[in-house]
Amino acid sequence: MLAEQRRTAILEILGEKGAVTVNELHRRLQVSRETVRRDITRLATEQKLRKTHGGALIMDHVEPAFADRMEVNIAGKRAIGQKAAELVPDGASLVIDSGTTTLCLAEALAPRRSLNVFTNDIHVASCLAGRNDNGVILFGGELQGTEGATLGRDTTACLDNYFTDFCFVGASALNADPMLSDFSREAAEFRAQMIVHARTSVLLADHTKFNKRAPVRVENLDQVTHIVTDGKLGSALTKALGRLSAEIITARVKDKT
Repeated sequence: MLAEQRRTAILEILGEKGAVTVNELHRRLQVSRETVRRDITRLATEQKLRKTHGGALIMDHVEPAFADRMEVNIAGKRAIGQKAAELVPDGASLVIDSGTTTLCLAEALAPRRSLNVFTNDIHVASCLAGRNDNGVILFGGELQGTEGATLGRDTTACLDNYFTDFCFVGASALNADPMLSDFSREAAEFRAQMIVHARTSVLLADHTKFNKRAPVRVENLDQVTHIVTDGKLGSALTKALGRLSAEIITARVKDKT
């Protein structure tokens, strides 16, 4: 196989899967790992893929910036936030994930009183701190660029100290297989840990995340108790989520008039 044919094949495989390892390309293309690494480096230099340790990602498998995500489907995210907030009584303890949909949840929780809130998101903490006798703990860890959120080993270690009434987990990508995935190992590990550190675990997923894949699987989805969305899941995703015991709640988005 010529070099140009190999590189085209690599991009086609990435287009199908979103992420691929050097070992998988070695098996599928029947060339040496060194050749695969050189091809990946070349394609990364040409900005046709994103090079990672041990493989590659398609270019659009990098999560958009927080400010950009706030411009996408904000009505749907607010509807999800309002619906999810209905689950939370005054005085509850809850872990809230970072992200735009979870920020909409925090805004919807503004009327609640005496909440005990744990979060890795600066925006969420600012929204609920100093209000209605709430207690807010912001997890430490490495601050993620323009995200206004912490992630990593230190953040997950902070979470290990608590067990709450509720957790609210954001979704980066939701598909039939793998069902829930994320853009980094740190985010995936933190979200997986959140799910098992609450009596009621709620996944918030607006329809723009449906039928998408990110490179890292998020574990423990089978222990989620509720999934709050704003749109139709489609037959494949509905069938996949139907194998879970979670209650699926659809938030009604108000028409713009």
